[in-house]
Amino acid sequence: MANPKMIFVNLPVSNLAHATAFYEAIGATKNPQFSDDTASCMVISEAIFVMLLTHDKFRQFTSKKIADAKTTSEVLVCLSADNRDAVDGYVTKATGAGGTADPSPKQDYGFMYGRSFEDPDGHIWEVMWMDVEAATKQSAAATA
Repeated sequence: MANPKMIFVNLPVSNLAHATAFYEAIGATKNPQFSDDTASCMVISEAIFVMLLTHDKFRQFTSKKIADAKTTSEVLVCLSADNRDAVDGYVTKATGAGGTADPSPKQDYGFMYGRSFEDPDGHIWEVMWMDVEAATKQSAAATA
């Protein structure tokens, strides 16, 4: 069987130490093996990693201008959560660590619940929970 796919989200940050502390405060763990004074490898799960890169380091991977995530929408990254409380918990941790709660509208459809937070550099993260069984039933009822 093939190895499960992994995702590495590379984010340019203006202050590596501050960004590292923020992601640690929301539950990520720094992997020192892939971290130095230009990058922090933050482990979200066994399959999800956030590479926090200084602007100089980030420029080594692209010739494009680095977007100011506080004024420009670059990407929305969404993480799944186990339940509604976990969604709220992520946002609470993020705001406690200096992030901004709910830069995007909250989503509450009963079977699906989502919120978002913005890290200190302006990168937006969504956190979503969905009751797959309830969503499937609602979808089946709508097509009947």
